[in-house]
Amino acid sequence: MKPWKVIERAPAPGGGELVLHQRGEEFAIRVNGRELMSSRQHGSEEKMAEVACAPLAHKRSRMLIGGLGLGYTVRAALDRLPPSAEVVVSELVPAVVAWNQGVLAPLAGRPLEDSRVKVETRDVGELLREAEGHYDAILLDVDNGPEALTQERNRWLYGERGLAAIRRALKPRGMLVVWSASPDRAFASRLERAGFDTEELETPARGKGGGPLHTLFVGRL
Repeated sequence: MKPWKVIERAPAPGGGELVLHQRGEEFAIRVNGRELMSSRQHGSEEKMAEVACAPLAHKRSRMLIGGLGLGYTVRAALDRLPPSAEVVVSELVPAVVAWNQGVLAPLAGRPLEDSRVKVETRDVGELLREAEGHYDAILLDVDNGPEALTQERNRWLYGERGLAAIRRALKPRGMLVVWSASPDRAFASRLERAGFDTEELETPARGKGGGPLHTLFVGRL
């Protein structure tokens, strides 16, 4: 088996270091030695977009995606949305955006080159606080889940204040989809108390290719 090699390094939000690794045609981003994402497993990221885009496929719509990752969620959304759609991508780490515009771009078919995409190198929380009735769908993949935080600063996002900000940012009948590495009954209950019609979907990390199960929390207004 080929060894991993380091391609790029960048400071991680809150301390530590993000490291982009490559092994053959496979890429992975790790922080402090822990894998955050891999080109080998992206089925659940694509499923997020599939769920959110189902009611939007034939209408002018605006979507906010929190967390660029390796670009698979953005690509899956673009493949399902009409030419009139707008996809705002919030990515806090400029290096991750640069990697997606460079060495990682071919993985998901260069989604950032699509004219429907606008990238904001800002915390997704800032965009949510500024918006009111702005988005048809909000997709959040900025942590390993509501409790398995990769950034402590995101804790508010999954609590009452964060869910209230998300509600304000959504249009009537809007949808929230949150990615998680595992189930979280407490978060599902908070979603329900915040006024969302809540569903938990288990989806394989590699899509039809299997792998561990991830959880998508779907909240509909």
